[in-house]
Amino acid sequence: MTTPKSVMTESKPSRVVLITGSAKRLGREIALTFARAGWDVAIHYNTSRDDALRTTHEITALGVRCTAAHGDLADPDAVASIFDHGVNELGQVDVVVNNASLFEYDTPATFSNASLQAHIMPNLAAPLLLAQQLAAHLTRRGEQARGAVINLLDQKLWSYNPDFFSYTLSKAALQAATTMMAQAYAPQVRVVGVAPGLTLPSHMQTPTDFERTHALSPLGKASSPEDIARTILFAAETPSITGTSIVVDGGQHLMGLQRDFSCL
Repeated sequence: MTTPKSVMTESKPSRVVLITGSAKRLGREIALTFARAGWDVAIHYNTSRDDALRTTHEITALGVRCTAAHGDLADPDAVASIFDHGVNELGQVDVVVNNASLFEYDTPATFSNASLQAHIMPNLAAPLLLAQQLAAHLTRRGEQARGAVINLLDQKLWSYNPDFFSYTLSKAALQAATTMMAQAYAPQVRVVGVAPGLTLPSHMQTPTDFERTHALSPLGKASSPEDIARTILFAAETPSITGTSIVVDGGQHLMGLQRDFSCL
């Protein structure tokens, strides 16, 4: 799915970001934030085609180029085609934002191999494959080419609890991979983690539940989609940040709660 490409000015080099799961919710806000900063945007969606169309139209209305790639992050072949789509339609990719993830409930008592495997591909393997593709793409562009991978993590990695056990394991592995990829892919690729707190209602929360738990933080509120999007843009545009993670949660990780916010 591609929309007409707007005319770019000659004075400013094109920068392209690929954002997984960016048709709606937090991913949409990230995409719009990059677009407002002048980036061309490749959005990715799986089942939310209508939302992807709307987001694409919003972005092109801002005067930048945008294309939408469909694919299931549980399928390694689809992951490769998503990246290739961004390069083919927009000429290059400079930054990958690994936003999409599976978030299904289990505990150590209900854990199964199937649950872990379901989370591993979209939450861990797909981000690693996209980082690998970006590194190879930048190498082909020449030794001066530079880029970044931004991995969405979770504040609960700084304050563990046993809820969403398989999801948390996948995110913990991605946090470790963030450090190792920053070492392996330097200097061409920076790798940074951004860890939101409770930002939008989960599928297990009512609006009332969300408002109550969102206020459970030392600052009186957790993160907003705008907070997370601004932090990701900051990480993408700051060339000296790599191999670290930024927790954006209103201090929720300081509370040491024994349950996930979705379960309170």
